[in-house]
Amino acid sequence: MDLHHTLDVAVNAAQKATDVILTALNIPRIAEYKGKTDLVTKTDKESEQLICGIIHEEFPDHGILAEESGSSLPDAEYQWIIDPLDGTTNFVHNYPSFAVSIGVHQNNKPIAGCVIELPANNVYTAIKGEGAFCDDNNISVSTIKELEKSLLVTGFGYQHGESWERNMVLFKRFTDICQGVRRLGAAAVDLCHIASGKVDGFWEFDLHPWDSAAGILIVSEAGGKISKMDGFEYSIYDKEILVSNGLLHDQMIKEMIQ
Repeated sequence: MDLHHTLDVAVNAAQKATDVILTALNIPRIAEYKGKTDLVTKTDKESEQLICGIIHEEFPDHGILAEESGSSLPDAEYQWIIDPLDGTTNFVHNYPSFAVSIGVHQNNKPIAGCVIELPANNVYTAIKGEGAFCDDNNISVSTIKELEKSLLVTGFGYQHGESWERNMVLFKRFTDICQGVRRLGAAAVDLCHIASGKVDGFWEFDLHPWDSAAGILIVSEAGGKISKMDGFEYSIYDKEILVSNGLLHDQMIKEMIQ
């Protein structure tokens, strides 16, 4: 498969979805609730339908896993994993940190990915083995070596259970150690900020496959490191993630397994 063509299709689909999302910013947004605080809007669904339509037309034998509509052709070699609007709560409140994320995996390994950060409209892309880019400019992770000099980012799931409590402990611990911990509310954006060196480390519990499917490739191609919080290999189907510039990874793991 021509990965450059594949990425072009992903970027085209994401950009068309972006047009839908940005247009919706100018009209009232009515949110439904998946849970007590987990929102979904008409815009999420319209964005996903548009993206899936483009992919189905171009690659009818590829599988799709999408946040709102679920899975189709789950046994296909190629899977498109879509978050049509990451950071819905931010979108509803017109708070600047939300995104469209499209990752392409072959046999469960990421091979191409696109994240469009909104409303800034920064287009992050990567192809396996060819580096990571923002608006066609090559990007790389930061060179911070000491945790005390780092800026970190995390996220909190909608379910306020054991993982949420554990993350509160980690949030306090890292805030005490490093220069600050941010919480933007859009994991795909967090990953791209690691890839472009804006922040130095990221962790989160209770993620879904579409949260990280594109971003982990962008980080990896930018020179970063991805694992579970204990340092073992990460899969998008895992419920926890640790991402860093690589230089801080062991230091962060040491703090997490205390």
